[in-house]
Amino acid sequence: MLRNIRSEAAAAQDGPVVAADPVQTAGPARGETAQDACSTSMLQGLRSGAAWLASATLEEQESFLEGLSPEALAALPWLFEFWALPHQLAPEGEWRAWVILGGRGAGKTRAGAEWVRSQVEGAGPFDEGRCRRMALVGETIDQAREVMVFGDSGILACSPPDRRPEWKAGRKQLEWPNGAVAQVFSASDPEALRGPQFDGAWVDELAKWKKAQEAWDMLQFGLRLGDSPRMCVTTTPRKQALLRELLERQSTVVTRAATEANRAWLAPSFLEEVQARYGGTSLGRQELDGEMLDDIDGALWRHDAIEAARLREVPELMRVVVAVDPPVTGHKGSDACGIIVAGLEEGSGEPKDWRAVVLEDASVQAASPLDWAKAALEAAERHGAERVVAEVNQGGDLVETLLRQIDPTVPFRAVRASRGKVARAEPVAALYEQGRVRHLAGLGALEDEMGRMTAEGYQGSGSPDRVDALVWALTELILEPAARWRRPKMRTL
Repeated sequence: MLRNIRSEAAAAQDGPVVAADPVQTAGPARGETAQDACSTSMLQGLRSGAAWLASATLEEQESFLEGLSPEALAALPWLFEFWALPHQLAPEGEWRAWVILGGRGAGKTRAGAEWVRSQVEGAGPFDEGRCRRMALVGETIDQAREVMVFGDSGILACSPPDRRPEWKAGRKQLEWPNGAVAQVFSASDPEALRGPQFDGAWVDELAKWKKAQEAWDMLQFGLRLGDSPRMCVTTTPRKQALLRELLERQSTVVTRAATEANRAWLAPSFLEEVQARYGGTSLGRQELDGEMLDDIDGALWRHDAIEAARLREVPELMRVVVAVDPPVTGHKGSDACGIIVAGLEEGSGEPKDWRAVVLEDASVQAASPLDWAKAALEAAERHGAERVVAEVNQGGDLVETLLRQIDPTVPFRAVRASRGKVARAEPVAALYEQGRVRHLAGLGALEDEMGRMTAEGYQGSGSPDRVDALVWALTELILEPAARWRRPKMRTL
């Protein structure tokens, strides 16, 4: 019987290894009541104890493990809070929905399955837990059964032998030894959720439900048992109105994790392949980094359009420029200094058909004037840029002076904004619509700003410094040469 990991380990080393509450195995020992025991899935003091164990010396690890009784050692694999990653543990406090946003393989399913265990299991195998009737809702019945119930990280795989529920195929439900029941539902059949009632629910891959709003509404009407019914939502983020609304609610708590966070349990070849193929792309940011990419209504640029024109290799270029949008100040709270590198593709034909490639976002945050000037010149050197273009509305001649202090020979052109940001950005956005601008991977921060730029102005916080620099770069490479080509001037000799 595992009575107290801390007390058993204390004999093997100086002081407690992990701050742990009393922890029991599956049931109470002889002469011990259920109230003296504790569920193997509800350890409040053992959070991520494995992180300590992994970083300890071999001697400390052996001392810790040898200090445990055979019963304690047998129970350790089922103590999820000991092994869990931080994003897999439910936040404390009052909340109605816990949303786990994660990349592929980030451990979302395991977190959801263990959360269900923590809700239905009591101190002993036959003792009641917090919840008695739970809903398990997947996109389809097959997906819910094969992933949430029978999956490698599903409920059955995560449950200790004496607490493992029984699958009732005919009724599509799990039944625990203590009488708790979890019913499987398909989000594709919202009406099936009309009538049943629950005190908890696990919702999987909400962002890909085809009838998301209808199924969600029916589930909410059914969550009416107990003092405070809760939901755990595990999903890879996608652009979906329901998910966006859920994340904005005050009763929602969120944990996030990238695929890389769970690398210890993933094949190295898988990580290498997906990073090589999707790293730095919008799809990679969504499916691997677990980021919520969302287009604002009226945005001048859309993420899917940018992604459709993604390049993996740099084509032959005939000209490269670095554009700089300097900040007004250079302290910790300053706006970023936008620094964008772009090149003109070789063999693009006449100026009206020229195409450009955005090569790098070298922007720097909270940098001093000397630091951002160095960053711009270093970017120019990396890419063999022919010119540095910088807006001088704020800094005037100081911008050129700073650059020439570092490199007196730098080819430099000062530009002044005579129109507003939107007016300058719209012609550049039109180049994207024509398929004349493409992006390399790794431009996530720039693309986020682009997605928040609308005809009504910038819908984000701060200033769109990266977008400003992008506009100057593409104006220099394409818009101004095309304007001169359309309106040639005659010189008198």
